[in-house]
Amino acid sequence: MSGRLAGRIALVTGASRGIGRAVAVRFAQEGAHVIAYARTQGALEELDDEIFKLTGNHATLVAENLTNFEKIDQTGGAIFQRWGKLDILVGAAAQLGQLSPTPVYTPKMWEGVFNLNLHANWRLIRSLDPLLRASDAGRAIFVTSGVAGGDRMYWGPYAASKAALEQMVRTYAAEIAHTKLRVNLLDPGRIRTRMRAEAYPGEDPLTLPTPESIAGVFVDLAAADCTRNGERVKAP
Repeated sequence: MSGRLAGRIALVTGASRGIGRAVAVRFAQEGAHVIAYARTQGALEELDDEIFKLTGNHATLVAENLTNFEKIDQTGGAIFQRWGKLDILVGAAAQLGQLSPTPVYTPKMWEGVFNLNLHANWRLIRSLDPLLRASDAGRAIFVTSGVAGGDRMYWGPYAASKAALEQMVRTYAAEIAHTKLRVNLLDPGRIRTRMRAEAYPGEDPLTLPTPESIAGVFVDLAAADCTRNGERVKAP
């Protein structure tokens, strides 16, 4: 296939719905082979059906929970065995958790949010960094949030985990600046997703942009000609 990502291998987490799904579809349309990573097998199969209908090619499906960290390492090994490299990583999977005063959270909920929003992304970096460096133009994009830099009440673990994600990604970007790999953060803003509906149950979703409307920004950051590194990009 032709397209800005033709021939590239792209792993997208949270690919079964929302932003991750929209990015997976758009990447496939741009010619990438998509490795779609999400928990729900049925939703991944529906994604694959759509990608095949649009492109005539199937995605590679990984139906696993990202907080099963050993599976991330196994996925990295499988990618190495099959392709020997990874061109694009998109860390889109995230968990909101409950919106409550900070002292109210249970340790289990707090740790669950951090495990998915922060620790899983570190495990992805740890496992996939050699594969991204093996690409002639490795690109990694991690989805962040506007709450990471604020003091919004009741968003404790989500805001803290995203703030930590941003610092980790900026540090990683500085460490790989001398390589061909480029690493950035993307803040999608107000987007029509299930997480947004959980956070703002009274909001009319039809007033919000769709995930598909910002997929092109991911393509820009994933393309081989992207030179940005260590930046926090805000979707228009």
